[in-house]
Amino acid sequence: MKGVAYCVLFLIAFALNVAAQDSHSYANPSAVRVRHVDLELEVLFDQKILKGTSTLTIERASQTEPLILDTRDLQIEKVETSVNALNYTPATFTVGTSDKILGAPLTIPLPARTTRVRIHYSTSPSASGLQWLTAAQTAGKKDPFMFTQSQAIHARSWIPLQDTPAVRVTYSARIRTPRNLLAVMSAENDARTPRDGDYRFRMRQPIPSYLIALAVGDLRFRSLGPRTGVYAEPQVIDRAARELSDTERMVVATERLYGRYRWGRYDILVLPPSFPFGGMENPRLTFATPTILAGDKSLVSLIAHELAHSWSGNLVTNATWRDFWLNEGFTVYLERRIQEAVYGRSRAEMEAALGLRDLQEELATLEDRDEILHVDLKGRDPDEGFTDVPYEKGALFLLHLEQTFGRARFDRFLQSYFNHFAFQSITTEQFLAYLKQNLLDKHPAMAARVPVDEWINKPGLPASAVRPTSPAFARVEEQAQRWLRGEITATQIPVATWTTQERLHFLKFVQSALEPPSSAGGPADGSATQLSQTERSRLMGELDRALNLTRSGNSEIAFQWLLMSIRNRYEPAYPRLEDFLLSVGRRKFIRPLYQELAKTPEGTERALAIYRRARSTYHPIAVTSIDQDLKWPGQ
Repeated sequence: MKGVAYCVLFLIAFALNVAAQDSHSYANPSAVRVRHVDLELEVLFDQKILKGTSTLTIERASQTEPLILDTRDLQIEKVETSVNALNYTPATFTVGTSDKILGAPLTIPLPARTTRVRIHYSTSPSASGLQWLTAAQTAGKKDPFMFTQSQAIHARSWIPLQDTPAVRVTYSARIRTPRNLLAVMSAENDARTPRDGDYRFRMRQPIPSYLIALAVGDLRFRSLGPRTGVYAEPQVIDRAARELSDTERMVVATERLYGRYRWGRYDILVLPPSFPFGGMENPRLTFATPTILAGDKSLVSLIAHELAHSWSGNLVTNATWRDFWLNEGFTVYLERRIQEAVYGRSRAEMEAALGLRDLQEELATLEDRDEILHVDLKGRDPDEGFTDVPYEKGALFLLHLEQTFGRARFDRFLQSYFNHFAFQSITTEQFLAYLKQNLLDKHPAMAARVPVDEWINKPGLPASAVRPTSPAFARVEEQAQRWLRGEITATQIPVATWTTQERLHFLKFVQSALEPPSSAGGPADGSATQLSQTERSRLMGELDRALNLTRSGNSEIAFQWLLMSIRNRYEPAYPRLEDFLLSVGRRKFIRPLYQELAKTPEGTERALAIYRRARSTYHPIAVTSIDQDLKWPGQ
């Protein structure tokens, strides 16, 4: 009877996911579904490959259909099947035609009663989900480093699996490395494990494939609290531990808001500078860029964001990349609630106001189809959906719900939502049905003020959208206007008392004032006239001398200043621009700088000269984007 009941539940689960057919996966989980992945891999730095086996535990709704997996540039050596997990027999397989975006399907006919499939394979040296760093590219300069980045559909470049977020798996792994290096994964890590080059891992909670992660390097560990800690290279570990010392406080604050943390430990791995993103929310082990180490904890909103994913994204996951806003919109909203709880309301207000400004700037550049939360990405790389829309527009939708229904009521709704869908992957339609039943229908008068369809399926922002503001920013703008009018000198601007967020707003406000009236957005106060190149250079130089902006060690400030320097042709900053592009791999920073340079012939020449030197140090994900921007040969 128990077996019959389990089978019924299994078929129901299959049925629920039919609607979540993922256009970015060849997999057929409605017929055959992978439930567990067991990896045995050797990390071969000399060849820049992973080599070994992936053993898949499967469940079958159909006894006639084959298992179809996603792969990208994998060398499949042989495939075996088993009915008892003990004895394996050779199996036939075919690798289909490779698609530029999706890779190639691996199709494996299954004998009767098959429960395990073992694939012997190796990765390509150019795998899109792996980056291999030479010793010279690390902080220590002595040992190489390797790390994975599986989101969105890059897991298939290092593991043959059903690479869709609709399929959740548990996994175990045995990783062999050079003896002096440490391997860590998005699983149960033991910081005290002997460094013997043979490491074992287990992830007991089911996760989507894009959250399987591995890193190998000369790493050290520092505890940050009873269940939090940080890994980094020896030269970085102390600075990282100081910067991230509030992590345990963030976990406690989030639990008070949204319920128990369900992943055991929350550790952070600070990677070398080539990591293409700010952070990646790999469960139990967030991967983070070193560009957040500003020395004053001003950029740790990134940690609040990745931690928030432990509830929104990892616990409850988008079923397809069309539903990406379910991951990121919720997470940005949670991130700012965490910021408010730990650092105060003013900090959260500033972050939200900056986010709105970034969103408005990006909306001005996007096609209508990409301004929609439930975006259609069929036929496109899902990485194209990683705009500010799912992040900031999604968060504004939730903020609208909060302000309409009241914070206490909306918090209770979110807690029930996380509990109801825990360890599941859901679609936008499933969320909207839950929202209707558990919030909208219970308060119809309030619900009438929320244009749900406009938020989800229409471009732009609804007229009723909340526009976050910050009183602190109003004071910053007043100082900027006084300086622009010549009432005070740059040395009299009270920058020393400002937070990083206030300094960023100041720079963005000044840049908008320096723009010609015909530029997008125009002057910030609507009153400035077009300035000559000589005058713009003079103003930039005055700011630089007073505020030491070209030499800023804060990555966000440096990026914004260098972007302004390109736009205003402020040549004294060009050597720092070159150093920045040669030493930082975070796509958020480097891509806009290259794009801005490419707007002029002389800038394009400068961009290409720098890119020729830097390209080999960037992650494949960043390279793919910038190659297109600069029309690199072969694109």
